[in-house]
Amino acid sequence: AKLVDQVLASRKIYEGDGFNYIKESFENGTLHLIGLLSDGGVHSRLDQLQLLLKGASERGAKRIRVHILTDGRDVLDGSSVGFVETLENDLLQLRGKGIDAQIASGGGRMYNDWDVVKRGWDAQVLGEAPYKFKSALEAVKTLRAEPNANDQYLPPFVIVDDSGKSVGPVLDGDAVVTINFRADRMVMLAKALEYADFDKFDRVRVPKIRYAGMLQYDGELKLPSVYLVSPPEIDRTSGEYLVKNGIRTFACRQTVKFGHVTFFWNGNRSGYFDETKEEYVEVPSDSGITFNVAPKMKALEIAEKARYALLSGKFDQVRVNLPNGDMVGHTGDIEATVVACKAADEAVKIILDAVEQVGGIYLVTADHGNAEDMVKRDKSGKPLLDKNCGIQILTSHTLQPVPVAIGGPGLHLGVKFRTDIQTPGLANVAATVMNLHGFEAPSDYETNLI
Repeated sequence: AKLVDQVLASRKIYEGDGFNYIKESFENGTLHLIGLLSDGGVHSRLDQLQLLLKGASERGAKRIRVHILTDGRDVLDGSSVGFVETLENDLLQLRGKGIDAQIASGGGRMYNDWDVVKRGWDAQVLGEAPYKFKSALEAVKTLRAEPNANDQYLPPFVIVDDSGKSVGPVLDGDAVVTINFRADRMVMLAKALEYADFDKFDRVRVPKIRYAGMLQYDGELKLPSVYLVSPPEIDRTSGEYLVKNGIRTFACRQTVKFGHVTFFWNGNRSGYFDETKEEYVEVPSDSGITFNVAPKMKALEIAEKARYALLSGKFDQVRVNLPNGDMVGHTGDIEATVVACKAADEAVKIILDAVEQVGGIYLVTADHGNAEDMVKRDKSGKPLLDKNCGIQILTSHTLQPVPVAIGGPGLHLGVKFRTDIQTPGLANVAATVMNLHGFEAPSDYETNLI
């Protein structure tokens, strides 16, 4: 996010090869902007979209279409209405300056399987969706009025003109920019937009476009090949260090968060460092349902695969991620979240029992909270009530510190947490894991926790 902020503030983004590439479509084509409409700052930010709209319109974009994904996870559910109102006002001002700028399509953010990407493709590229409206504000308000509606899972819709025709399908000669700065949720769409050889679903029509990502989402795949902001170079990760020093590694996660123990862990790099020493296992996520419908998710399957890897004796490190508390917590369904947490707890026990059996060491932590507090609160900590005097549900991440637990029969006696680290965090985990494996972390790493 900071990289994007910097190049937008300095306007250097408009001098780069990526912007100049899409600019070639401005004279005769449409500029399409696709991404999460939110100020959550996890995957995208509304103010960055606003600056990009302004900058593109000042540099020749005559026809702009925005394809929105509503959030409800990193921000409060229901906030989509306000974001759409803000964006619609910005587009109205552009139209006042002679720019043909509109929202063309929308839907919920859950890009976690190819079926969902296919529905997004149909709306964004083909201009086809089960719901048609004259405005995005009407669309969001109407769809949110349905029982159990949630911003995350709003069905796809398209905006149509008076004749019922979509106002913004992607056509030959157009330019497309995916505006998210974070890779997951965008990589699958990027493949559909860029790859000529693509077999995940029938695209029906593949327009000849100029496509760029806000950043390059996958450095190993070079995807997308064109991007507006040069990605950060992340090398010398702990994963690479350990594998190249002979540590045999097993990583397992279900589809919806597979990158968190592979792609992100390895510095935005897909694939193996050394396939003779690494094994990555992906457990398919449930498709076509919301996470609160099956809140146990694949926690037990992941735990069993981790257990097998530990007991096999083939690996020196087993790395897993259990997404239940986060993914089900985002739905706002408290009863389902309780089931999710119980499943995660059971999975952790399976893994720790296996660690005990092989005489190993465990490290358990999280990147943020969610399920531990699902109630909106005022500044004093009291729950906020809605107009019907019911408790308002919180679906976004929480901001409290998260725990870290280190133990197991392989841990030397007398090992204790350091007390001289002012603000310990995830950055310290890398050095800690390296030290637990018997290596000294590079001097420029954040210090170990123990």
